Amino acid sequence: MKKKILALSLACAMSLGLLAGCCGGSEASPDPSAAPSAAAGSSTPAESGTLTVSLSSSPSKLDPIHYTGTYESQIIGQVCDRLIEYNDDLDTYVPSLATSWTISEDGSTYVFQIRQGVHFQNGQYSQGREMTAEDVAWSLNRSAQYSDMARLSMLDKAEVTGEWEVTCTLKSPNAAFLTALTDAGNSIIAQEEVEGWGDDFGYHLTGTGAFIMEDFQLDEQAVLVANEDYWLGVPNIQKLVFRFISDPTQTANALLAGEIDLATQLSGEAINTVDQAGGDVSLMKVEALQINYVRFNMQNGPTADPLVRQALIQAVDLDAVRTALYQYGEAEAACLPLPYGSWGYDESLESLALPYDVEAAKEKLAQSGYPNGFEVDIYVSNTQERTTLCTLLQAYWSQIGVTTNIHANEWGTFSDMAASGNADIYAMSWTWYPDPYFFLNNLFSSSQTSSNGNGALYINDEVDAALQAAVETTDQTERAAYYSEVMRHAMEDYTGIYYAVPYNCYGINSRVQDFTPRADGTLRFIVSDGEKIVRNTSVA
Repeated sequence: MKKKILALSLACAMSLGLLAGCCGGSEASPDPSAAPSAAAGSSTPAESGTLTVSLSSSPSKLDPIHYTGTYESQIIGQVCDRLIEYNDDLDTYVPSLATSWTISEDGSTYVFQIRQGVHFQNGQYSQGREMTAEDVAWSLNRSAQYSDMARLSMLDKAEVTGEWEVTCTLKSPNAAFLTALTDAGNSIIAQEEVEGWGDDFGYHLTGTGAFIMEDFQLDEQAVLVANEDYWLGVPNIQKLVFRFISDPTQTANALLAGEIDLATQLSGEAINTVDQAGGDVSLMKVEALQINYVRFNMQNGPTADPLVRQALIQAVDLDAVRTALYQYGEAEAACLPLPYGSWGYDESLESLALPYDVEAAKEKLAQSGYPNGFEVDIYVSNTQERTTLCTLLQAYWSQIGVTTNIHANEWGTFSDMAASGNADIYAMSWTWYPDPYFFLNNLFSSSQTSSNGNGALYINDEVDAALQAAVETTDQTERAAYYSEVMRHAMEDYTGIYYAVPYNCYGINSRVQDFTPRADGTLRFIVSDGEKIVRNTSVA
């Protein structure tokens, strides 16, 4: 009887996934030689020079130190610049607001030469003045002290050591420091703008970037315009509009109707809709530096018991879950807390993943302090994939007597809850750079327990020691060995369910030229080699 109930629950969840979608897609790319034309289904041609992009959730925190999700970073990254950037392949650092840098022999001191002649956008308080070394030092120190996600936790202090020079002293050598500087949370901003606007700075974000934020309407859209005084040159895109559309079906329909030009985070049936559309619309796909997971509270509630965590893991048939969530090849099966694209991935640890075994799960609960089951709350953002996932977990966990209450909220509310340490269970994804530091340090370091990375409150002294050792050497082989140790502990401590590495899937109109999807999911419309523009996206 229980098997029949579970089958019915799964069938409903799979139907829900098929109708409304989940995440990802199949590979295709626009033909750059195609002649520009009106978007499919549009009665009038779209406005030349305007690029309209969909985001699957509304940003809520546009102050760099407070952002917690990629939705916010997509906007911050257009308005603000950083000292250095990654190239499109994520394998080379490119100068930006820093023209060059040197590193001390012990790896604890970095000296940056700051670019001259760069001006802030015409904010109410900075009024287009030239950026200085003081601005760089102030911005980095602010991030080191106040970032909600501890994005620059390795920095001890940044000091102005010359008219156009800033010296950064780290708390200890950290091989991930340069990569951290490429993050939107470490953007360079003007002190007077932050102090002038106070808590409202994010709604009036200004920086030195290629685009100026003209208007921001929470839950609706953000409108950016080209910065005519951008230090690299004028963007080809004259107006950049981010529209917030949480439903993937609506996103696909908006693309086909010509209401948007670039659809991000396509999922489920929307992928098939775009893939089969033909004409001026096509699908683009790149394997993401991302891991999708479920995390258990390690300190509070039923999941503080490792036997309970084992039971919850073994009660779930992940193959069936992935079949229900991903109908269009939009994700790869996963079992470790690191994506395949990271150089720290260790295939030998895959054997540590627990197999699906309901009877073993029941035995684990019988041995725990909850032989008769318990009630648990799971928190997710209100995307279709996450809510479908929760419906599946709810059905599986009911087999072993666990009652699951689902709480799905918009990103800001969910993120705050995940970071609070009060969630029994939460599900989300983590995407960043190829360096394992940006996954494993954020997910498992005890220093991150006040962020949604480790809101599950995982504390392990051996893990902390391995994480520290991994950044104190620049030898990548040695670093990889330390990160393998971290993953081994994370798996043996049953910290969560790591179930998928997705693809970043985009729907794009052929009138958009020179757009390159990136594995880290960031949208870059102007890319340089440090001195000149090498890619400048345009819209016919």
